[in-house]
Amino acid sequence: MKILPWSWTYTTNSAVIMKAIMRGLLRLLGWKVEGQLPEHDKCVMIFAPHTSNWDFVLMLMTRFCFKMDVAYLGKHTLFKPPFGWFFRWVGGIPVERSSKKNVVKQVVQEIAQRDKVHLALAPEGTRSKKPYWKSGFYHIAVQANVPIVFTYLDTRTKTLGIGDFIQPTGDIESDMDKIRDFYKDKLGIKPELASDIQIEVKS
Repeated sequence: MKILPWSWTYTTNSAVIMKAIMRGLLRLLGWKVEGQLPEHDKCVMIFAPHTSNWDFVLMLMTRFCFKMDVAYLGKHTLFKPPFGWFFRWVGGIPVERSSKKNVVKQVVQEIAQRDKVHLALAPEGTRSKKPYWKSGFYHIAVQANVPIVFTYLDTRTKTLGIGDFIQPTGDIESDMDKIRDFYKDKLGIKPELASDIQIEVKS
């Protein structure tokens, strides 16, 4: 598995043009964009709440607004024809969910080998309501020793953006309290499908 940065190579002019186009489209749709790019060369960028297929479209547009170079892990079935080329083009890495532990190890190794990588993950892992977030994002950040940056969608204020960040300590319960505090008032497109902001701590 290879983590690749966004494969679109920007020129200054194209970046400005795409930023203007995407901000204009989002404005027409009633959305605003807030926040700033993280200063960290390496980080895990989590996105929540994830309750609709539209989340990907909106965050893809937001990516252009911030001119972000990101990599993301996607369900391997997304990368089959006829649209697999597109998901690879936008930085996707196919992953089979059956090998979670192995995926974490490989991702950590790839992060260590790179000078710069912003790995975008949706901790909920699915658009269906679940009692827990998936813990992979946290274990990747801890083992790679990189911060966790909060990105979000909020239909209450029609805002897409980049918020705060934490440097994970390894104390998952304490760190999740901080994450929960940030996301507790963020409302998804289908709020009834939002998963509980907690990670199952197995004894």
